[in-house]
Amino acid sequence: MTLHDNYYDLDTISVEGGETVRFVLKNEGALLHEFNIGTSKMHEGHQAEMVKMMEHGMMTPTGMNHDMAGIDHGSMPGMEGMSHNDPNSVLVGPGETGELIWTFSGDAELQYACNMPGHYQAGMVGEFKHD
Repeated sequence: MTLHDNYYDLDTISVEGGETVRFVLKNEGALLHEFNIGTSKMHEGHQAEMVKMMEHGMMTPTGMNHDMAGIDHGSMPGMEGMSHNDPNSVLVGPGETGELIWTFSGDAELQYACNMPGHYQAGMVGEFKHD
């Protein structure tokens, strides 16, 4: 899948319950993007976390702040649990390729989305259609 500023090249992906998919994600945009699998409610909560990560300097519009890589973000007030290493999410910098492997249970209405501030709202979201 190709990531652009601010859209994915696919609006819908068909999957089957029990299917395991290896997503190879190429960011051809100029901005940092995310590929995150979750429900719309999960994305809403994650967007708030991403805003905090930007506000605290953990990331910029184009990448992660590697100067903060060694900091224990969980000890920073308001940053508990924000290491961005969840198995349902990958950040892909401009010109980079990332991968995510996911097994679909088929029992939830899942979306894939970029939760960088403003990207979801700009339309960088797609749906999984269960066959």
